[in-house]
Amino acid sequence: MTAGRPLAGLGVVLTRPRAQCEAIAAALEAAGARVIVFPALDIVPIALPNESRAALASLPSASLAIFVSANAAEHGVAIARAAGPWPEAVAVAGVGAATAAALREAGFARVIAPATGFDSESLLACPEFNDVRGKRILVFRGVGGREHLRTTLEARGAAVAYVECYRRERPASDPAGLLAALEGGEVDAVHAMSAETVDNFLALAGPAARWSRVALVVPHPAIARQPAAAAFGRAVVSGQGIPNLVDALTQLRKVP
Repeated sequence: MTAGRPLAGLGVVLTRPRAQCEAIAAALEAAGARVIVFPALDIVPIALPNESRAALASLPSASLAIFVSANAAEHGVAIARAAGPWPEAVAVAGVGAATAAALREAGFARVIAPATGFDSESLLACPEFNDVRGKRILVFRGVGGREHLRTTLEARGAAVAYVECYRRERPASDPAGLLAALEGGEVDAVHAMSAETVDNFLALAGPAARWSRVALVVPHPAIARQPAAAAFGRAVVSGQGIPNLVDALTQLRKVP
């Protein structure tokens, strides 16, 4: 291991949708890692369900639109703008830095986002959410997911509606190459961004017992606490962002 290549020789599996792995793979390879891209989640745009279509039609009367992920920002903003210009009076918020960055790239100059943290709890702690009584809030998200945002905002007096603009699917990834690398001792860590991704990964590349000597690296402690994480030798919480991932893998590299 050298200072310029702290991940030299470390085998890392990336499980995000293939197009979303490019920047991460480039950074890890620059740090010396061997990267295997094995998508365990696909993001698929959908025609809006009736309730989501009705919610989107009410956007001009909303006070705020929340985007729960960078995927929600990408697909939700595109769908909203296809229906007309974004209403200037409607503020936007993103759950975490990556979502906020996607919204800024989409042209929003001011984005409400937590200074630290990247979950619903962190967003709800922002001062803009202290007094939402009587406000209409739209939440752009995929089909299904946590209800914490909605239930908390409604408990604070807001009227909340979902715009579900994509769905998450398990892809038909062929595990043959991945399993060959595992048998050859070339896999040290699997990086996953959600509990659903971990479940999909094990469904595609199981049985779980074969991963007991491999580390699972995730951005949030809640993912590390999910039952599926127990299939791995250890669960490492990296935080969000590529620099934090590199740091976590570097520390993992130092553990005998």
